[in-house]
Amino acid sequence: MNIIKSAKTLNGNTIELFDIQNGRYDKTVLIIGVFHGEEPQGEYLINRYMKTDLSGIKNRLLIVPCLNPDGKKQNKRQNANGVDLNRNFPTKNWKKTDNPEYFGGNSPESEIETKFMTEIISKFRIDAILSIHAPFKIVNYDGPAKELAKKISEITGYKVQADIGYPTPGSFGNYAGVERQIPTITLELPEDDTNEHLWEVNKPVFDYLADKF
Repeated sequence: MNIIKSAKTLNGNTIELFDIQNGRYDKTVLIIGVFHGEEPQGEYLINRYMKTDLSGIKNRLLIVPCLNPDGKKQNKRQNANGVDLNRNFPTKNWKKTDNPEYFGGNSPESEIETKFMTEIISKFRIDAILSIHAPFKIVNYDGPAKELAKKISEITGYKVQADIGYPTPGSFGNYAGVERQIPTITLELPEDDTNEHLWEVNKPVFDYLADKF
């Protein structure tokens, strides 16, 4: 397990990309936690999974446990600039919005955290992406990920929902899934569940992506 990329945020916190592989691998899976600072569950699950025995996994895992450490420390959705990172990607449908909750920045890819992700997508050939959010308890997907979404739904019992139900201009799903055709899963965890139960339900998702996908 190696840190192969890192960056400092506006507030001086560190974003890290971990590389977990066994030298020879079949596919590369990117896993991301804490796009939104008030959704820390993904980091908990990721960090716990990274402490398990991964010596025999078949696939390569590229892992960003916490993309938005500044927002996490302030328990807010946005980063230190007040930007919703999941609206800041340089997509065809990006647009500036006056809604502070979903503010996508003054221009696309304006944020350190967004650039960190676009550089990863540009550098590596990624076969699937898992981005962990809350609180809707669904398996949302973008791009050619319908079958993968169904599999994760079977594992978790969370229903598949292709449309999150509201517009998401400049989203990571649009950027990676729709426009780059990388199967992209947004796993929405229930917000009222304990970390222990979330682990019991979702550890098999990590196992599947690491060894069976």
